[in-house]
Amino acid sequence: MLDRPEKDGQKSLVQVIARAAAILRALEEEEHGLSLGQIAGRVGLPRSTVQRIVGALAAERLLVAASPNGRVRLGPALLRLAASVEADVAKLAHPFLTDLSAELGETVDLAMVRSEHVVFIDQVVGPQRLRTVSAVGESFPLYCTANGKAYLATRAPEEVERLLGRRFPARTPHTLTGLAPLLAELARVRESGVAFDREEHTLGICAAGVALSDPLGNPVAISVPVPAQRFAGQEERIAGRLLETKRALEAHFAVGAR
Repeated sequence: MLDRPEKDGQKSLVQVIARAAAILRALEEEEHGLSLGQIAGRVGLPRSTVQRIVGALAAERLLVAASPNGRVRLGPALLRLAASVEADVAKLAHPFLTDLSAELGETVDLAMVRSEHVVFIDQVVGPQRLRTVSAVGESFPLYCTANGKAYLATRAPEEVERLLGRRFPARTPHTLTGLAPLLAELARVRESGVAFDREEHTLGICAAGVALSDPLGNPVAISVPVPAQRFAGQEERIAGRLLETKRALEAHFAVGAR
């Protein structure tokens, strides 16, 4: 049985880790960084405590200076860790993407969410001569893609507005360019579990997508892009298999996280 000093020491260590994590999360989407005072306000800690933790994180290159006046942002060591997580997620998911591609005869993509974009981290190319292919590492907007809308449907409407604003650039004549119609569609996605891109990002290409979380809780999405002329009549079948794959992969992620 632990004595009181050792228990107190463990409790203090856990508290420091939790506070460091809160600081990292506060900086997650701050490209230009935050000052110590801004961080303290967001995480509800004294500025002196934030300064001490920021100093320790900076020593490990998890944070770096963002400006000469004391602002800090996420550092390269954290980006390397994130890249490692992406590789592990892609490795875990790849067999499921392969099976789905073989059954549907179409390309299947895996993407992670980065701010207002999805970034492709893996792809299994379908066997059809006429097929859709995007490069791994390529990014696409959330509001006009199946995988992006699948993720947005997991967020509250006010969070969607904070992330995207109220007006969006038109990519094609089919793009939803206003917040109200997008939110209406996201409500339908929440009910069905599957989002669709009907030539909203690129003319001639449609897609279906589902969203889930990786073993660390990060949002990822699976999508099946299909040439528009082959998508008609296949939506229900593609959606059904996507949902089955999502459930199977969620169970696999849960096992891997133990």
